[in-house]
Amino acid sequence: MWDVIVLGAGAAGLMCAIEAGRRGRRVLVLDHAKAPGEKIRISGGGRCNFTNLQIAPERFLSQNPRFALSALRRYTQRDFIARIDRAGIAWHEKTLGQLFCDGSARQVVDMLLRDLAEAGGELRLGVSVRAVRPGFEVETDQGVLKAASVVVATGGKSIPKMGASGMGYQIAEAFGLPVIEPRPGLVPLTFTDAQLDGMKALAGVSVQARVGVKGAKIVFEEGMLFTHRGLSGPSILQISSYWREGQEITVDLALGRDLGAEAQAARAERGARELANALDLPDKLARAITERAGLSGKLAIQSKAALQRLSDATHRWHLTPAGTEGWRTAEVTLGGVDTTALDAKTMQARAVPGLYFIGEVVDVTGWLGGYNFQWAWSSGWAAGQAV
Repeated sequence: MWDVIVLGAGAAGLMCAIEAGRRGRRVLVLDHAKAPGEKIRISGGGRCNFTNLQIAPERFLSQNPRFALSALRRYTQRDFIARIDRAGIAWHEKTLGQLFCDGSARQVVDMLLRDLAEAGGELRLGVSVRAVRPGFEVETDQGVLKAASVVVATGGKSIPKMGASGMGYQIAEAFGLPVIEPRPGLVPLTFTDAQLDGMKALAGVSVQARVGVKGAKIVFEEGMLFTHRGLSGPSILQISSYWREGQEITVDLALGRDLGAEAQAARAERGARELANALDLPDKLARAITERAGLSGKLAIQSKAALQRLSDATHRWHLTPAGTEGWRTAEVTLGGVDTTALDAKTMQARAVPGLYFIGEVVDVTGWLGGYNFQWAWSSGWAAGQAV
């Protein structure tokens, strides 16, 4: 009989197990994978974007955006940075408050495993959980285990090649907890063949862009990448979490500039050039913009109305994605266990004492850039103080 069984050896699960172990609980962590913390290991290009200096509640998506406040305020990014510092892991800020290890993400995994061992927790890998029954009997492919409390830290459905599944949602529903329908988040956007005809030549071109959903207040100003299937890059991944099927997105392809005014001012020096060649843009992009604006000929012959069309095609590009690349490339899962069923301070199911849900399995999803790791650390820490 265990005091606590944690399902999932990812960021949230390991954090919770460590904290519970430090409080004297007899803790067992189960995971179907052959190695723990695989999402940590591959994150940030192998350097682990472990948190963000700019953590704020409005940068998390949920049916109840205020739910995350308690955990995020009680265990902050500064608290985790202090943990990283104590472990002697060197780090740096990259952009927009994003913190990365100077070395390998493996250092973070090793830190957590070391802390788990020192806290007296046990880790068993290669164990598949089949069900959790009332009384907290955990049925696995290696037999039935019993515990006073169970913490579900099984993650979402993103990155299925790493074994992601809907097990956490099945456990929630088996105990009568509501689940907000999961969908892919932080994912590239795709377009129909007809839409791609004007974009295929741009595959591989990247720009700093401003991207928003038409009619919404939120916009992101980061890199954007043209791909063979559509659009990707940080700005697109960010807006994908807010986009819904059928909605139009707006794109500014020359952030911080006014291409129409620049072209007007360049007439004296570059008037004899073809319009696309006179623009200070990557050649493929310049040609695509002028074609979309229906313009051709030399810069000198372009009317004021023509340059306005050029500006609109550059700074106010409206397009409607056909969909997303789906779970295969999604970095996170939107939706999950409904927060109305959970206690924000402890992460315990209100109607099922002893059953906890933490991390990505919960309907709390952060922006790109370390926000989801911080939710994992904070929610895992919160549950670890209560189990």
